[in-house]
Amino acid sequence: MDPSKLTAYPPLETIERLINVEKRGNCIPVYVELPADLVTPCMAYLRIAKDSKYSFLLESVIGGENVARYSFIGADPFKVIKTGPNEETTGDPMIALQKELALYQYVQLPEVPTFTGGAIGYVSYDCIRYFEPRTATDLRDTLQIPEAVFMLVDTLLIYDHMFQTVKVVSHVFAPKNAGKVNLAFVYNTAVAKARRLAKSVLSANTPEPPQPPITLGAESVSNVGKEGYEGFVTRLKEHIVAGDIIQAVPSQRLARPTALHPFNAYRRLRQVNPSPYMFFLDCGDLQIVGASPETLCKVEKNIVYNHAIAGTTKRGKTPEEDEKLGAELLASEKDRAEHIMLVDLARNDVNRVCQPATVKVDHLMNVEKFSHVIHLTSQVSGHLREGQTRFDAFRSIFPVGTVSGAPKIKAIEIISSLEQERRGVYAGAVGRFDFADDAMDTCIAIRTMTFKDGVAYLQAGGGIVYDSVEEDEYVETLNKLKANVRALEEAERYWFNLQQNQTKSIIA
Repeated sequence: MDPSKLTAYPPLETIERLINVEKRGNCIPVYVELPADLVTPCMAYLRIAKDSKYSFLLESVIGGENVARYSFIGADPFKVIKTGPNEETTGDPMIALQKELALYQYVQLPEVPTFTGGAIGYVSYDCIRYFEPRTATDLRDTLQIPEAVFMLVDTLLIYDHMFQTVKVVSHVFAPKNAGKVNLAFVYNTAVAKARRLAKSVLSANTPEPPQPPITLGAESVSNVGKEGYEGFVTRLKEHIVAGDIIQAVPSQRLARPTALHPFNAYRRLRQVNPSPYMFFLDCGDLQIVGASPETLCKVEKNIVYNHAIAGTTKRGKTPEEDEKLGAELLASEKDRAEHIMLVDLARNDVNRVCQPATVKVDHLMNVEKFSHVIHLTSQVSGHLREGQTRFDAFRSIFPVGTVSGAPKIKAIEIISSLEQERRGVYAGAVGRFDFADDAMDTCIAIRTMTFKDGVAYLQAGGGIVYDSVEEDEYVETLNKLKANVRALEEAERYWFNLQQNQTKSIIA
């Protein structure tokens, strides 16, 4: 297959009509299509990202069993926005992102009814200080990473699992201040970019990530330890008795040295813990690897969605045991009470930016099966009020109650006073902000690892209520980290054995 001869859609005549005649907008996707029956998302990623400093892979498994229709793969963003105290851009990251994306008046095509480009990245938990200034306080910055990173991409792969195709998408962009734009030139440039990327996808060679020698047996070190975390629980229970809060979610972070290439960790994690939000972000100086079960803020055609997950039990060994465990979870007074409290918090967050009459609970306390656990889940939605944007919705919901507590602001203040450290990516957000101004999709950065300078950082917390037991809560955080720890250990063991066998072969 010759990539230079791939047919581009839509034709130039359609682009000219939409922009010049109908005045629909200034940003339109164009694409070429490839068969994907001999290419996996991981193979496609490795082929296009091999020489890139910044890249991403977004995947999804729904209900622990069904692969979502689309995966998104990209590299070489045309711009990277980094915010934080040590970056050129400081303060609220949504301001910089909104300004950048305001340039685009996106025209959606029925042939590509999904994300085609925009910003992909993360927003750290610590950005709450800009959305709710009363929470701002001086904290140790152990990880020394940007508060937010956004990769702006106009050329990427849309892997369609249903039809086993890859759409290689670029965009015709005709900014308002550019005068009379030669659309034929812009169109041909976009098509050429798509065909160049298609050539990389069709490469016969799939480069492996460079994997240094692996040493087994690395130990994880907690930033607070068992005694410290249990102390958090005790002090939070005192705040609950005093009436300061109803619930709060403290956390602990594990630092684990590893020579494992972060993408090799992701390859194992996607097998160990398939989840609704699976992602690998190469942000240059750090890499984010995650498998999150929970939506933070999703916007589709100005409808805001927020999911609440609270209440967890293990999966059964048989469908019958699954049903039994799910029924027991649904009948648990403690889990139901905690869940309802978080649904009320989600309704309040959504209501702050949406038309009150449109705010509703779409489903309440569904028993939902994931790869390793069963959760109680609910969904709250509402239609954005006039004058409110998706960025306002994000600020209103961030961070969700499941990683902070209730009342949210007071819980955040108390948690900060206990933890005394910036959380970084953990409990923040990972996801995408579309060129379309009425669409975005972000998840909560839980079950997520941050790789930096040869160390993998893993973090987890748990909801503390009046009758929480200190040791049980500490053990719960370790249980939540199990999938990520297992992915690291199994990937290290695989590469260690492979390297040992190669050494033996050379000697022989």
